[in-house]
Amino acid sequence: MKSLLLPVLLSFSVLAHVPQQLDGRTINDVCTQIANAISTASDVYFPLNVLDLVQYDLDISHWASSSSQAATCSVEPGSPEDVGIILQILGNTSTPFAVKGGGHASNPDFSSTTGVQIAMYRFSDVVYDADSSTATIGTGLVWDDVYSSLAPFSVNVVGGRVTGVGVAGFTLGGGYSWKSNQYGLTVDTVTAFELVTPNGTVINVTDDSNPDLFFALKGGFNNYGIVTSISLQTFPQTEVWGGLITYTEAEIPQVLNATYTFSSTVTDPKAAIITTANFLLGQPGISQLLFYDGPTPPDGIFDDFLAIPAFTTDVSTRDFVSLVQASPSNATAGDRAFFNSAPLLELTPTLLNAILNETVFWGTELSFDSGSFISYDIEPFLPTILTHNTSPSAYPASRSTAYLPLNLFYGWSLETADDLFLDAIQQSAAQITSVALAEGQTGVDTALIYPNYAIFETPLERLYGDNLSRLQSIKAAVDPNNIMGLAGGWKIQPN
Repeated sequence: MKSLLLPVLLSFSVLAHVPQQLDGRTINDVCTQIANAISTASDVYFPLNVLDLVQYDLDISHWASSSSQAATCSVEPGSPEDVGIILQILGNTSTPFAVKGGGHASNPDFSSTTGVQIAMYRFSDVVYDADSSTATIGTGLVWDDVYSSLAPFSVNVVGGRVTGVGVAGFTLGGGYSWKSNQYGLTVDTVTAFELVTPNGTVINVTDDSNPDLFFALKGGFNNYGIVTSISLQTFPQTEVWGGLITYTEAEIPQVLNATYTFSSTVTDPKAAIITTANFLLGQPGISQLLFYDGPTPPDGIFDDFLAIPAFTTDVSTRDFVSLVQASPSNATAGDRAFFNSAPLLELTPTLLNAILNETVFWGTELSFDSGSFISYDIEPFLPTILTHNTSPSAYPASRSTAYLPLNLFYGWSLETADDLFLDAIQQSAAQITSVALAEGQTGVDTALIYPNYAIFETPLERLYGDNLSRLQSIKAAVDPNNIMGLAGGWKIQPN
């Protein structure tokens, strides 16, 4: 994924901005101060140093080009202690910064900056502990790497469903997984966080050692410091069955009907699907992901999908890494991009047709303004998904109702079209919500939105609900000077 972005991002280096002024010093001075203070485990890279150029561009690159900015310098910390030194310098100088894990953020300014870009790549260990059935995972990894590292032990964790997604933001935002019907969200399986607090202290956060902070990190993103590793429960992993099927326009009604049947009748927690209605190259189609957590699914679960004439088929018994990499999610790397979401109580034929209509309407409309890929990920889960762990977490604030996290994704190329696509994706989510309300899905207009799908203008109340005041109190205790407020992302203010 990063290699696809490199030719685009090299332009940032040659257009390096004039360093910003900070109380008589520049951000460039702060970069130099960091370089002089950290150990040899870490490095600082400058855009005008030809020897740093490749690594600097890698550090600031994102899956969505609209999420990348030209930082004054990039920093790759190699130890938690160096992360602490960096945070203290940034806080003492009030320097804007950003923290990047896998770089899959679709919201601009969330993990990028014109200040100091922190890239967590060097936190790349995966340590499996068979005695405790846990894996401790560095926050610089993507899930593909985690699954590959755990495969020799025949175990796995509850992580991302498609290739190229980072561990850090995914987990700190909640985490919907192929295994969530069986075990809950990723945050439900966390046993510990290694956290560098804003004052530079390295601590191990568990439910026993610090229940408030443990609660806040499970959905609270980077508001409480920088997480360097996460310990997750592991579960036995055999071969799995599934993959990608693509369908052309003529087969869409059959696929939507199969999706409705699956969502309303299949109760096997090992079975899951993602039905993606997309508009590409001037016409609608379906990208269909099928998953069964075992080598062979029971008869009947996926028969409706398999009976439909397909354009391409890549479905087989395979290892878990191969299944995750069957999704072409990196095909849009380098585009400008937004995610948005419209929570749903259930899928109905009327609602599925409304989602298809949105795909066709906005795909046609936006193709004249550099729109390259318009898609809607339809993700049915069992209503019991939030009952596997009732321990409180920042997200979800309520476990009484499991809303389905519909994901809207728009990709385009022209920066001048950013506002147009922002308005369109918000209109579309609102239209889907209105159809759901008309169908009797009371409360979807106020339901909590999955933070990893939410667009940047979403109010914090729609992410955290009644949890927000508690999160603000914890923020005041851990970060009273709001040092983490110098970074991008969903910003919880201390109260």
